[in-house]
Amino acid sequence: MPVNVIIHVSLMFFVVYLLVSSTSNAEGFEIESQDVRRSEFPDNFLFGTAVSSYQVEGGYLEDGKGLSNWDVFTHIPGNIKNNENGDDADDDYHLFLEDAEIAQSLGVNAYRFSISWARILPRGRFGEVNPGGIKFYNKIIDNLLLRGIEPFLTIHHFDLPQELEDKYGAWLSPLMQDDFLLLAETCFKSFGDRVKYWTTINEPNIFAEMSYVRGLYPPAHCSPPFGNCSVGNADIEPLIVVHNMLLAHGKAVKLYRERFQSKQGGSIGLVVQSHMYEPLRDVESDRQAVNRALAFTGGWVLDPLVFGDYPPEMRQYHRSELPRFSSEETEYMKGSIDFIGLNHYSTLYAKDCIRSPCVFGGDHFIRGFTFTTGERDGTLIGEPTGVERFYVVPRGMEKIVDHVSKRYNNMPIYVTENGYCPPLSEAAPNLLHDVNRINFYNGYLAALARAIRKGADVRGYFAWSLMDNFEWAGGYSSTFGLYYVDRLTMNRTPKLSANWFQNFLANRSSARFNRQRFVNQTPKSRRVRKSKYIVIAITNANATDV
Repeated sequence: MPVNVIIHVSLMFFVVYLLVSSTSNAEGFEIESQDVRRSEFPDNFLFGTAVSSYQVEGGYLEDGKGLSNWDVFTHIPGNIKNNENGDDADDDYHLFLEDAEIAQSLGVNAYRFSISWARILPRGRFGEVNPGGIKFYNKIIDNLLLRGIEPFLTIHHFDLPQELEDKYGAWLSPLMQDDFLLLAETCFKSFGDRVKYWTTINEPNIFAEMSYVRGLYPPAHCSPPFGNCSVGNADIEPLIVVHNMLLAHGKAVKLYRERFQSKQGGSIGLVVQSHMYEPLRDVESDRQAVNRALAFTGGWVLDPLVFGDYPPEMRQYHRSELPRFSSEETEYMKGSIDFIGLNHYSTLYAKDCIRSPCVFGGDHFIRGFTFTTGERDGTLIGEPTGVERFYVVPRGMEKIVDHVSKRYNNMPIYVTENGYCPPLSEAAPNLLHDVNRINFYNGYLAALARAIRKGADVRGYFAWSLMDNFEWAGGYSSTFGLYYVDRLTMNRTPKLSANWFQNFLANRSSARFNRQRFVNQTPKSRRVRKSKYIVIAITNANATDV
């Protein structure tokens, strides 16, 4: 063997050694050592993929649909990355039969999607029901059922008729409760004979955060230190918005239970998003900050629906500004969910801001007097992704499910979203050969299985997302899909993770095998690891060279 080849091979083995060493020393960068299998979950467990109306449908003015808040917001230059919009999105409005076929090919038995409010009621209660919208969703529901797939329907997922924003400020006004009640009633009447799984509203806490704290979603309200908007009060408006959303949910559930549930036989819940949190420092004040962070995110939404009032952790620090429920409202709010929809992606550290100085708004009530971060002493809590503050921390899935299960008396849980977006710098070929997404699903599903074995009543899991789509303020740059969507042709191409998910659902999953395939087939792979000892930025070696 020539000397230069010997040197090259020796160097490459040294690089591989460093990669392995850095991975093992990187705090929190977890990879499951064993493959998770479908057989670890109950036989009647729902496995599905998830999408939402504005993110995939397109057809933004077709067949009687009205303008939504997102239609207007995305057409204002500078609001969305690359000035992109959802006018066409993934063209699911015309390709929904193909997308249902794709979902079926994966082997899922459930499909989570949402209603476009402006497609069903273009002007809210100020206009008529749009027959074209009803027809579209009937086609989706019927086609899914023909394929043996349960529709898991979300009534409201961020998009709403712009007219409601213009007339009275949408969710800032209690008038919005009646408009939502009309939408819910229309859905129950039109689809309830076939839909058995309902969620009223997707992530009220995230909607309030992004629209009224940070001002990154319509109507773009915020105030310092969280943002610099022309209008808004980040300390007060989010409380009002979530309160109106929760009351709207409660009224819709009361209507469903009184008039529809006994005949239609469905169940109804609400979806909340929650990180898991760990103390930044090994001190009691940071452990208390973890409790507040959980209460001021998921608890903010779920406590009123289970117990009839906001968390005591919120009441303790907020007296006058935090709205109160009347005795009548408490009666229909308490116990107003049959299950919890839980969206979970990541874990963060939490630091107390009551006894310690904090930055970035951690010393505000709306943040629970808690500063959250993904870094401790220069080391990340988990592998970074393409979304700010989303890190790969599989243990967080087990912990958040355990927390929710214990706090809410082991109420049934559906994990309604969980998924991975690669770093935006990842090379194009790796978008299809997405071994990191496979590692993510393997790790998080294994953690979910552990939570179930410990007694959590988890009944379903939905991967976000079936396909790359319009990811709100990030436009099309963030890619969570099992399928790649060509923005010019709208062709759907399965990624390696789609094959993995299909094998998993068929109980023949082999994530280790796929990792080996990645090494053997992918030239010039970019592998980024962070360690307190060494940082390997890029490895450009071909597998055949190694």
